[in-house]
Amino acid sequence: MHRTSWKVGGAVLALLMAVSACSSGGRGSSGNTPNAPKTSTSSGSGTSAATTFGTLASPCGKGSATGATDQGVTNTSIAIGYGDDRGAAQAPGLNQEIGDAVKAMIKWCNDQGGINGRQVVGDFYDAAITNIGPAIQSACAKDFMLVGSGWAADEAAEQTRVGCNLVSTPTYTVGPDYANGPMVYDALPNPVDYQPASGLFQMAQLFPDTKSAFGVMSTNLPAIQATVAKVKISAAAAGFTVVDCGVTMNYTGEPNYTPFAEKFKQCGAKIIYLPTPGAEVNGLLTAMNQLGVHPKYIMQANGYVGSFAQWNTAGYGNDVYVQSAFEPIENASEVPAVQAYVNAVNATGGKLATLGMQATSSFLMWATAAKACGSTLTRQCMVNKLSAVHDWTAGGLNAATDPGANMPTQCGLLLKLDGTKWVQAYPSTAGKFDCNASYVVKLPQSVWGTTLNSDRIATRFLTDKVITPQK
Repeated sequence: MHRTSWKVGGAVLALLMAVSACSSGGRGSSGNTPNAPKTSTSSGSGTSAATTFGTLASPCGKGSATGATDQGVTNTSIAIGYGDDRGAAQAPGLNQEIGDAVKAMIKWCNDQGGINGRQVVGDFYDAAITNIGPAIQSACAKDFMLVGSGWAADEAAEQTRVGCNLVSTPTYTVGPDYANGPMVYDALPNPVDYQPASGLFQMAQLFPDTKSAFGVMSTNLPAIQATVAKVKISAAAAGFTVVDCGVTMNYTGEPNYTPFAEKFKQCGAKIIYLPTPGAEVNGLLTAMNQLGVHPKYIMQANGYVGSFAQWNTAGYGNDVYVQSAFEPIENASEVPAVQAYVNAVNATGGKLATLGMQATSSFLMWATAAKACGSTLTRQCMVNKLSAVHDWTAGGLNAATDPGANMPTQCGLLLKLDGTKWVQAYPSTAGKFDCNASYVVKLPQSVWGTTLNSDRIATRFLTDKVITPQK
């Protein structure tokens, strides 16, 4: 029996945001585009003349590939499934930037001639959180692959996806069985058994006096608590002493944040981990400033949103730092790949956000592998090619990743709030990431949320019919 239902509501949204944070994505909604630049006419723009995307040679162009080689593939076209949850009643427009980015990249690619001459046809699925089952069933029936998709309830349809051998290069993964699922190649891997923790190590280097007292803000949502458990393990690995300040808030907000600020003050926290941006974080930062307490703060990548910066008119968030594996949109004029993303999305009137860049990275990785398959474009060929990708930057859009091994990046940068703007705090040079193997922390099985086999593949829905890499 297929699993076609999942509990929804605040817990689902928090889970999406928590895992997206690990993936490097931002929380996408209207007004959350961080200081977006305008379209440029530089190389890599969304025109038919584009031959590069940053430093990546374009995988798109004319050619003579032929053959109905697999489901969704004809002499002239390749059908892919993609989508987001923009129709969610709980959060209208949720992560619309994901679908907007894939739509833009399909046009960017087709304007150059498609992939080896085949036009890319995109089938868009708005899962609206609760409709993930029908979306995956439709994709199973007609699409070649899932490309750049991002759905909050992906776990609920994982058995269906595996059952029809639908290979995926997602924007991000939420469910543990999808994060380590078979036939999944994420441009920015977010596996359950390893944690990307560059920001924690970098904060320990920049502010060694904070290492003696690492406090954590949590909420009463299990999804946030699961993320907090991983952060505590990673903070200890980075050299911090984690202190229990006893701060667990209601995820819907609190009438008074002063008691929580008092707890952090009393326990002597010198650096505090903050979960998803919102009323709780804003309220705590305000209360801490009113008490005259000024620790450093660290957030995962979902902290990087325009609405958070716009709130910071009083400067209460000026000690907030955010870990990221993607170049910020503010660096577009200095990083050609970011400018190429901005140009492509602006050309189709879409929304700009970090998750859009993440979707773009996955699309480019898919397109690069599809080009290499040529007239032998099959799911087996794609699995073979994608499993061999061990150094992926999407032309400079993101830090180097290892999608083929499903390992998090060893690199990252820190962004910082400066009034109502985001600035790159470390490394100081735009376009640079700080890398170290120690920035990837191995997690104990107790926090995985699933069971993995010796190949680190989730076993819950695994069958002997899945497509595996062939050498």
